Amino acid sequence: MDFRVASNKRLTSGGAEAHSRLSFYLTAPSLEVSLEEFEQFALDRLRVLKGLEEALSRGRRGEELEALVTSLWRKYMRTSGSSETSKDTISHFVLRLVYCRSDELRKWFLAMESSLFRHRFQSESFEDQKRFMEDNKIPYRAIGTSEFESVKDKLGQVARSLNQPVPNADSKFYKVPFEEVPELVSGRKVYIHKGLAFVPSTQLASLVVGQFRSKLSKALVLTNRKWMAMIAEEEADRLTPIVEALSSRYLGPDYSQAKVKTEVNLQDIDSLAKTSFPLCMRHLFFKLREEHHLKHGGRQQLGLFLKGVGLKLEDALAFWRSEFSQKVGVEKFDKEYAYNVRHNYGKEGKRTDYTPFSCNKVILSTPGVGDHHGCPYRHFSEDNLRVALGSLHLGGRALDDIMEKVRNRHYQLACSITFEATHGSSCAGINHPNQYFEESQKILQPKAPQASPNGVAEAPVTTS
Repeated sequence: MDFRVASNKRLTSGGAEAHSRLSFYLTAPSLEVSLEEFEQFALDRLRVLKGLEEALSRGRRGEELEALVTSLWRKYMRTSGSSETSKDTISHFVLRLVYCRSDELRKWFLAMESSLFRHRFQSESFEDQKRFMEDNKIPYRAIGTSEFESVKDKLGQVARSLNQPVPNADSKFYKVPFEEVPELVSGRKVYIHKGLAFVPSTQLASLVVGQFRSKLSKALVLTNRKWMAMIAEEEADRLTPIVEALSSRYLGPDYSQAKVKTEVNLQDIDSLAKTSFPLCMRHLFFKLREEHHLKHGGRQQLGLFLKGVGLKLEDALAFWRSEFSQKVGVEKFDKEYAYNVRHNYGKEGKRTDYTPFSCNKVILSTPGVGDHHGCPYRHFSEDNLRVALGSLHLGGRALDDIMEKVRNRHYQLACSITFEATHGSSCAGINHPNQYFEESQKILQPKAPQASPNGVAEAPVTTS
């Protein structure tokens, strides 16, 4: 992939493949895009892929999944006319740069793009699917009526052996080289004649997705080589920071300020940690109480979280001072650690108002020996995680479900199940530690009394 940045600060690339709504993304588009669009297009596509990932991890299938993906595409990618095709192609190639840089990133991107392509291909009409395969020189030919009549008895025999409906004149079949469908051949699920397997259209998507996946897998490896050899260094001042940040970009609400209108002060912290902190913050909090110290990564993760839930700077300084002074003394805390607390609140240095870490950033962190930050679902051993979950009084089916999600690397879904099990209420999915806190407080905190028309607050109605 050969991206070139023009002198007018717009991004250009060579090649074209914009005539079809679907694409194998074989060549980068011959279009210019501003750096702002470069990032925004990628973020919009990333929202689609992340939404698809969450739906798949929650077991959504069939029509429910189709409706969700269609809705996500319409919300984030739909534009008028040919510009939708341009945005589709540009956003794919930008994310290809983002996700080519490690085996783990490539694996995720390959899985999500293949799933998205499958959905979009299956949504096309039979004629559009046929046209797409012709345009991309996929050697699968649909059989005509006369050819179907000549082999319908054989096709019927295969269908009956599989307890499937016998094909009729409306059934669609493709002729595919038999070596491309080894599973169907070995399972005697297709009729073969002269080296060609007669594959029903219901199986066609899997074949085309296989081609898509194979091409993209090779392209990601090549893109990584170009990225390492040229692009990363040449674009160190412009594209590289954007590309490196996108894979861990948080896409949800801003939690730099508390959204739940509660008075969070020092005397409430311990009880809130037990009831409303996600496991990552609960672990940090009680390690701090136990050891009276956290390394920098832990201080950042917990400190910004506490800022986000509404702990004021004065209370934050008092909180950290009360713990650290037990180990290093008040004077050393004020000299070496207080600056960092004020810095996180935007009161020192460049006075940047730092935001709490998202789940994605916590998951992608790399805690070392003696560190306690990170995501317990990812970074704890199975035994340690079971102990931590046991402290929440989780067991039985809920614990089994959580551990299953962890083994399948669905860490945020594991956290969501933890939330549901400890609160007795469903949630749409946890993407941010401060979201966990906010949703918990909505459930645990009683709503404020409603004012009556005469301005007097009405007591809540109770039943015995």
